[in-house]
Amino acid sequence: MLADNIPPQLQWKPDPITLDAKVAEAKKKLLESIKRSVYVYRVDCGGCNGCEIEIFATITAVFDAERFGIKVVPSPRHADMLLYTGAMTRSMREPAIRAYHAAPDPKIVMSYGACGCTGGIFHDNYCVWGGTDPILPVDVYVPGCPPTPPATIFGFACALGILDQKLHASHHVAPADDQTFVAFPAIPYKVRTSFEREARRMSGYYFGKKIVDEFMLTISKDKEDVFGAIDRLIGNETDARKRAVFMDLRALLMSKVVKG
Repeated sequence: MLADNIPPQLQWKPDPITLDAKVAEAKKKLLESIKRSVYVYRVDCGGCNGCEIEIFATITAVFDAERFGIKVVPSPRHADMLLYTGAMTRSMREPAIRAYHAAPDPKIVMSYGACGCTGGIFHDNYCVWGGTDPILPVDVYVPGCPPTPPATIFGFACALGILDQKLHASHHVAPADDQTFVAFPAIPYKVRTSFEREARRMSGYYFGKKIVDEFMLTISKDKEDVFGAIDRLIGNETDARKRAVFMDLRALLMSKVVKG
């Protein structure tokens, strides 16, 4: 053999492909948790078949999505995941809903491609309802026109994580006599909600909530001199942005008092 006459250091040897330790651990944990393959049923609601070509490329030998336990099945009754491609056309609305109801729970709905996510270039067509989500509850979106096989595999990986959560979900049912305590009950509901909306409008959901809670706590503590307490809060605040929100909330409270 010719290879026997070539020194080993000159012979080409392929480098082994190894998974990153974190990736391998995550894959092992997921497969141990689900303990089986995940079956996918594809529903073409009205596309150009570009997405279907990429899906078939994903499940064939080069990208081989089956190594992750992803298998395409011919019936929604066997499916764990429903993969909707194409814009949701008027004629396919009922078949798409029937496929959804035929799949057993828990199930994952994946909206695939630009048309599946938004309706794509067909969004304003007379017979198109839009993407998948106006009709069905979508768990995973895979955008693209069409999505590439790596993007498809990434979407499958996200769907596997969601399926794991649904398989092991726990639901809390509150007792009949369980009561929820309202924060700042002394402040009227409409006044409280107007404060919250204004603070979140100016500072975002998270920081607006923190600022408005501090403002309403100040009002609740000093009921004898509410505006004096607010003025002290504003005067002691070193952050100009928070001070501006406090001043805006003070003006809002003043308008409520004046209007009665």
